[in-house]
Amino acid sequence: MSSKVITLEDIKKAKTNIQPHVKHTLLEYSQNCTKWVGSPIYLKFENNQTTGSFKVRGALNKMTSLTDEEKLRGVVASSAGNHAQGVAYSASQVNVKAHVVMPKYSSLVKRQATEGYGAQVHLQGDYYDQSYEYAKCLEEKNGYVFIHPYNDPSIIAGQGTIGLEILEDLKTVDSVVIPIGGGGLISGVATAIKALNPQCKIYGVVAENAAAMMGLYKGNEKYKFINQSTIADGIAVKKPDAFMYETYIKNLVDDIVCVNDEEVAEAIVFLLERAKALVEGAAATTLAGIKKASWVLGEKNVLLLTGGNIDLNVLSSIIERGLIKNGRLARLNVILPDRPGHLLQVTHIVAEHGANILQIHHDRLSSNLRLKETSVEFLLETTSTEHLNSIKKAIQKSGARIV
Repeated sequence: MSSKVITLEDIKKAKTNIQPHVKHTLLEYSQNCTKWVGSPIYLKFENNQTTGSFKVRGALNKMTSLTDEEKLRGVVASSAGNHAQGVAYSASQVNVKAHVVMPKYSSLVKRQATEGYGAQVHLQGDYYDQSYEYAKCLEEKNGYVFIHPYNDPSIIAGQGTIGLEILEDLKTVDSVVIPIGGGGLISGVATAIKALNPQCKIYGVVAENAAAMMGLYKGNEKYKFINQSTIADGIAVKKPDAFMYETYIKNLVDDIVCVNDEEVAEAIVFLLERAKALVEGAAATTLAGIKKASWVLGEKNVLLLTGGNIDLNVLSSIIERGLIKNGRLARLNVILPDRPGHLLQVTHIVAEHGANILQIHHDRLSSNLRLKETSVEFLLETTSTEHLNSIKKAIQKSGARIV
């Protein structure tokens, strides 16, 4: 880590350094997102970047800035996902040996991808902070160069190259919305854009269970890290970095909003279905954030889709949560008289309203039931919250109870 504050010239130099190895990712107007949000939306598809994430930009810039002596020593990093892959790929491009410490619970897919880029993976710790401590021990013991995930001038400058690309493709930009974890991405992009277009608003988004940076920004202790899992695990940083906040975020960011897992899941589903973009939770926070916030938006608003490395084992549950949030999927527990014909009556109501029954579970033995009652749980496919409400009213009108 360093106290050096990066400038626009550092970011321009980083762009030259990494250009041979990274993609200039697509920036495209999204008609569907525009309709959903109510203001013109452009999407920056860093989910299609090399290694599936923006993280490779900073890692490459750091790797190309190492001295020959440092390259011989090798590098070490700690990460649960995208930074790991970025460091592994970057090291392979400059022929440097990389060691990456990952928590024991890290997904098999991410571990295999990191190893596939040539890094040696060490599984240590139950959560990121323990992996970080072990990586620092390896640095001290073996003389490796530690590659910090965000608080490093070379990393910040590398991430800032996204800002240069945005302004190359869209000369005038009114706002850019960026996820905040450690703060390296928003610091780099904001430095580039504010230097070239000071009128552009920079908005940040944090996850509800990891909102400590927003707590600093708002001066409100209710925004803090909660030791619970979040869909947006890529930005789940436990302790906000005071240097990142004081140097960059406090001065360059115009506002920050907090989003919960249901809002992020809904955004993931929307982007998958309407923008044909597969993104991870952290990336979807930008759409969830701009949808939720009461920001005054202009004619050109850019959302960073920061990564697409989502674990397919949890994608189905995320999709289910997103569909529930927007009224497309619902579980109804209906209490009926335990007599012939009543279940048929309810299924007719569902059919008449144009909904689809995906599952039915029948229970006569629950201790919560009265005598001669039965409980039926329906999993329904509906079109909207309004559609679901009309079905519920019709079921209740028939004499059944909904729990």
